[in-house]
Amino acid sequence: MYKLHFGLHELPFGITPDTSFFFACSNYQQALNTLLIAAKNGEGFIKITGEVGTGKTLLCRKFMAMLDDSFVTAYVPNPYLEPRTLMLALADELEIPLEKDVDQYQLLKAINYRLLILAREGKRVLLCLDEAQAMPIESLEALRLLTNLETEKRKLLQIVLFGQPELDRKLQQDAIRQLAQRITFHYHLGPLTKDDLEFYVSHRLSVAGFTGSRLFSRDAINMLSARSGGIPRLVNILAHKSLMLTYGEGKQQVRARHVKAAAKDTVAAKQGVRPWMWFGAMTLLIAGTGMGWVYLK
Repeated sequence: MYKLHFGLHELPFGITPDTSFFFACSNYQQALNTLLIAAKNGEGFIKITGEVGTGKTLLCRKFMAMLDDSFVTAYVPNPYLEPRTLMLALADELEIPLEKDVDQYQLLKAINYRLLILAREGKRVLLCLDEAQAMPIESLEALRLLTNLETEKRKLLQIVLFGQPELDRKLQQDAIRQLAQRITFHYHLGPLTKDDLEFYVSHRLSVAGFTGSRLFSRDAINMLSARSGGIPRLVNILAHKSLMLTYGEGKQQVRARHVKAAAKDTVAAKQGVRPWMWFGAMTLLIAGTGMGWVYLK
């Protein structure tokens, strides 16, 4: 498409999480530092929250990639699972051999035994759960019980929850108040500031091979900030569409009009509002018509 036109060796604004594009602005670096410090301290529960599109999955992958060989990691990208299935997913990640019709007692015993073996080898086991706001209450409680597994020195399993703000509201329920009390490290990812957004765009272009001076004009950056609300995923969508429009015109620099046109073709950016405000408005509208609350990812 436009790669050759702008001198790029890959597309700079894909929405698939790619750790080579990780941008360590102050907000994201603080979140990463929080994760690394908490993991090395052996904390049982760690929580990272952020609105839709703020880069939680990318942060999770970057975090796991930075852990040294003393850590064994397990990753569950979609934890909308009942407790037993969640335990089976953990066992699979830890490469635990199981009988076909293993019962709950034997399943937990096998997990505990594997964790003990890894602890004796000097390994820390860390389970990362993405989209944790989707987890059933019963599964969250099962996770709490798993963190009861410990030696005299430390926990056998550390758990990191990545989720949308709905996770905080879920953790306020009385049924899992004990879990909420065990979360000792937490961080909330906010949107990019306008200055960070400009560096973010420049960083991704540089990683993709751009060597020119300024591909996005200042007015384009201002428009991109206003229409995306600083949400990285929406920045990527608008920037990609803007580059396509600029290429289509045979131009060498993205201007505000290109970003504005891209925003008109992007539902969450049409009104220049932040995406979670648009999602929230739609949720309230549906609730008001008697259709009940919906949860949107």
